[in-house]
Amino acid sequence: MDRSQGRIARPNAEAGAATETFTGNRGLQLEEKLIFEQDSPGRTGVDLPPAPKVKSRLGGLERGSAVGLPGLSEPQVVQHYTRLSQKNYAIDSGVYPLGSCTMKHNPRLNEKMARLPGFGDVHPLQPQSTVQGALELIDSLAHWLKTLTGMPAVALSPAAGAHGELCGMVAIRVALEARGEADKRLRVLVPESAHGTNPATAAVLGFKVESIPANAEGRVDLAAMKAALGPDVAAIMLTNPNTCGLFERDIREVADAVHAAGAYFYCDGANFNAIVGRVRPGDLGIDCMHINLHKTFSTPHGGGGPGSGPVVLSAALAPYAPYPWTVKEGEKFRAIEAGSVGDGKPFGRLKAFHGQMGMFVRALSYMLSHGSDGLWQVASDAVLNANYVLARLKDVMSPAFPGACMHEALFDDEFLKGTGVTTLDFAKAMIDEGYHPMTMYFPLVVHGALLIEPTETQAKADLDQFVDALRHLAQKAKSGTAAAEFQAAPVLAPRRRLDETLAARKPVLRWKPPPPTAQAAE
Repeated sequence: MDRSQGRIARPNAEAGAATETFTGNRGLQLEEKLIFEQDSPGRTGVDLPPAPKVKSRLGGLERGSAVGLPGLSEPQVVQHYTRLSQKNYAIDSGVYPLGSCTMKHNPRLNEKMARLPGFGDVHPLQPQSTVQGALELIDSLAHWLKTLTGMPAVALSPAAGAHGELCGMVAIRVALEARGEADKRLRVLVPESAHGTNPATAAVLGFKVESIPANAEGRVDLAAMKAALGPDVAAIMLTNPNTCGLFERDIREVADAVHAAGAYFYCDGANFNAIVGRVRPGDLGIDCMHINLHKTFSTPHGGGGPGSGPVVLSAALAPYAPYPWTVKEGEKFRAIEAGSVGDGKPFGRLKAFHGQMGMFVRALSYMLSHGSDGLWQVASDAVLNANYVLARLKDVMSPAFPGACMHEALFDDEFLKGTGVTTLDFAKAMIDEGYHPMTMYFPLVVHGALLIEPTETQAKADLDQFVDALRHLAQKAKSGTAAAEFQAAPVLAPRRRLDETLAARKPVLRWKPPPPTAQAAE
């Protein structure tokens, strides 16, 4: 952008050239400065009386400079964040095809329930006698998670999927210690298509990670997995359905082989949305699995938190579940926060208190409003929508693997070969069409991957428009005459394409005011 003359160049698709406006605004797409750039010292949204002068008790640690927060009036603050919100793309704006993330609609009923008195204002340090309703809700959520997965125990406190992985793998490590084998079993097998947090979690706990290749159909190579098993293997960490959007057909054989070798089966449950209500992971021989409530049960992703990643555990690992958990004693509910139960030996705590209460309320609201038949339909429609996208695009784009998919359609960049257009270029052009790009370059086992997950909440008409846009872009790229246009995309977004490599290597994480003009001239 050129700010030198007080005008900001904006691309104009119709004219094919930049159109300047004095303000930098483009119709109703308003140019917006950073909130710190709008600072006016002394300006505020409230009028408070001067603070009385008192003797300092800070022992010489008084602040020597301004706090660094911008001074703005209330209208300025409201306008600033409203304008920023208009630059965002969200599930409430349209199709959000981000594969592996399950970006589905969050019913407003869930939000209403989460704000009910007694849930929205509950405090974790209240006496348990005053939070019986909250404890009952936690107990009910635990019951339905165990029912849907066919597992006898669940730990609700993990704060996200990766945190749940840590929970499950710690339980495995403690179980191995109880068997006297923790020092011997130090290898963890991880398929190539796994989420990156899987090998990271194993490595953090001191395990040696061994990658297991995929076969030509995008699933775990069963022979290679069996060959890697041995007396030093602690566990396998496998995602099912996997990150290629495919169901691991050999999962029972994988589980039997892993158990025969004396190891445990950890399942990444990030894609549970594709099988919820239809398949119980416990019936597949899984020992522990985390569940992303913000994926399968519609609680918000929340911009990094608060997430929720409960972990269901088999009978072999249930005794080692972390604190806390809820039990019903007569007509009362009680949170168990210390001491062991039966012959078990809980490995301790993962975080403070009981977990993310707001996420629990939203998830249970979603379960109860859908019922067993509704959850069955959730999985059915998610798989149907993904296969519809795959069927309508496979003639102009290149599916990564043959046959039907589960919850997401995966393509490689073969259809772009020789066009001068890359996966990144294609994704950026989607922004000009009004769509958030799908997941790119992941899973790593597929070259130039484009991973699309429509979920069950998109209507056919919306999917048709989305698919038509992708077909148009694919055919345009194949024409061989539009490479420069793709490489320049997006041209209609509030900001043009960034140098993402430079941004990753040299991020500017803090705004600093520009130097005074006189100083800059020197």
